[in-house]
Amino acid sequence: MFRVSIYLFRRQIRGMSRNMRRGWELLRHEGPGQIQFWFIALLVGIAAGTAALVFRLAIEWLQAALYGSPDLSRLHSWAESLPWTMVLAIPTIGGLVVGAILHWATPDGRVRSVADVIEGAALHDGRVEKRAGFASAICSWITLSTGGSTGREGPVVHIAALLSSWVSTFIRADGITGRDLLGCAVAAAVSASFNAPIAGAIFALEVILRHFALHAFAPIVVASAAGTVINRLAFGDVTEFRLAMQPHLEFYFELPAYFILGLVCGLVAVVFMRSVFLADDLGSLLQSRMKLPHFLRPAVAGVMLGGMAIWFPHIIGVGYETTSRALIGDMMLNEVLVFALLKALAVAVTMAGRMGGGVFSPSLMIGALTGLAFGMIATSLLPQVSGAPTLYALAGMGAVAAAVLGAPISTTLIVFELTGDWQTGLAVMVSVSMSTALSSRLVDRSFFLTQLERRNVHLAAGPQAYLLAMFRVKGVMRPLTDASAEDVTEARRQSELGLFLPAQATLEQALPLFDRSQAQFLAVMGPDKNGQSDLKGVLYHVDALKAYNRALAATAAEEHS
Repeated sequence: MFRVSIYLFRRQIRGMSRNMRRGWELLRHEGPGQIQFWFIALLVGIAAGTAALVFRLAIEWLQAALYGSPDLSRLHSWAESLPWTMVLAIPTIGGLVVGAILHWATPDGRVRSVADVIEGAALHDGRVEKRAGFASAICSWITLSTGGSTGREGPVVHIAALLSSWVSTFIRADGITGRDLLGCAVAAAVSASFNAPIAGAIFALEVILRHFALHAFAPIVVASAAGTVINRLAFGDVTEFRLAMQPHLEFYFELPAYFILGLVCGLVAVVFMRSVFLADDLGSLLQSRMKLPHFLRPAVAGVMLGGMAIWFPHIIGVGYETTSRALIGDMMLNEVLVFALLKALAVAVTMAGRMGGGVFSPSLMIGALTGLAFGMIATSLLPQVSGAPTLYALAGMGAVAAAVLGAPISTTLIVFELTGDWQTGLAVMVSVSMSTALSSRLVDRSFFLTQLERRNVHLAAGPQAYLLAMFRVKGVMRPLTDASAEDVTEARRQSELGLFLPAQATLEQALPLFDRSQAQFLAVMGPDKNGQSDLKGVLYHVDALKAYNRALAATAAEEHS
């Protein structure tokens, strides 16, 4: 009886082992099923949340080692007591290291960011570059630790995208699954970084995936919750900012002021974004004229940042200390205006220097300062019908950040979760709605989509604009053997007249040519064995339109599933 039991037990173990191997092979070669996907999404969320936590702790460790500050929440106050040579040297050395890493790991010396994650979701089945992305994470860590005037949310989002890209490639996930895993990773990372589970989930849907499909919502929420648990295990259930008192809103009389504040914040956000792009263009122009190697560009930006920080250490790092002071009203009007201007300048220098980091935290600081300045002026003009100026700081913080990110819903939620104050929602919502409505008409929807537009990646207009760029002509054309002899002859004649398409062209180039030429088909040219240009196939107008229509239908099906 004992031997029989041992035999049956071993048989069961062997059967379980075979089933596990079979399941693993199916997962690797055919992608995950529904139950497997939920399990993978949870694991990706845990991994991304842990990575965000490690990134934050790594910044704090290196900042403490370099600046010697025992309290990183008061970093700029501590930096005021350091020798000026040290304040200048730390960002400069950081820039040198960043430049060396980017020179080694990237072809263009550019740090990858949230814009690249959005592009990966839209155009690359939820994948991002791995080598350049890993190097960008290291560069952002060094930048933020050595005084770079940016935020940590951009690098955290990209680190999460790297993790999900690796998993998607490993399990051979299709485009929908890859994008969903990307959303899960981003939601968990944002939640773990800011202790904001609701905003983390909505941010992934609103900013990264840019749709609210029901099939993606549930796993993204689960991953976001996992990221929040990781944050709270490390830091407890605490908010990033604390308000001095419960702000008071005079609803009926004061709401018009928040409409005006929203418009002001929208203009401030546009000026801020355009100053960053202008600084980047100016930096590229000076680099070209001075023949400066691109690996020295971050070092030059580091010198400029260090020079500014000698007199104004408030620009160092993410700026949460100054933001906290603005939210409790512990500033004078002249300080508010000067710090807002200097922070915008410091962010422009850091981003133009290709040093890495995000724009969310700086936009929070600039928004809080803008709102506080507006509140000080408004409450002094009409004190009898005004609440606290700090409520304007809270609303301004959300309004500028929402306009910069192009994310009114998730930004409104994250402001509430960062402060723990849900009683002033009406004022924040009014300001956010007005700022995003105005700014979205003056830039390409957001900072990130404008970045992509500047690289000729047209995502702001929606799928109808960018889907054409996903189809190569050589993948849609008919080979010469599939086209009629008359069409091949006519295509050769077209090519001799200069009316043809390269095989590497996209439908984004092909459809306008069809419209201009009124042709039913076009010649497709490519190199032959001797490197000479030769006719490779025929692209029919109807085939191009069918491919485009199928892509639009698939996108609509995904977004409404």
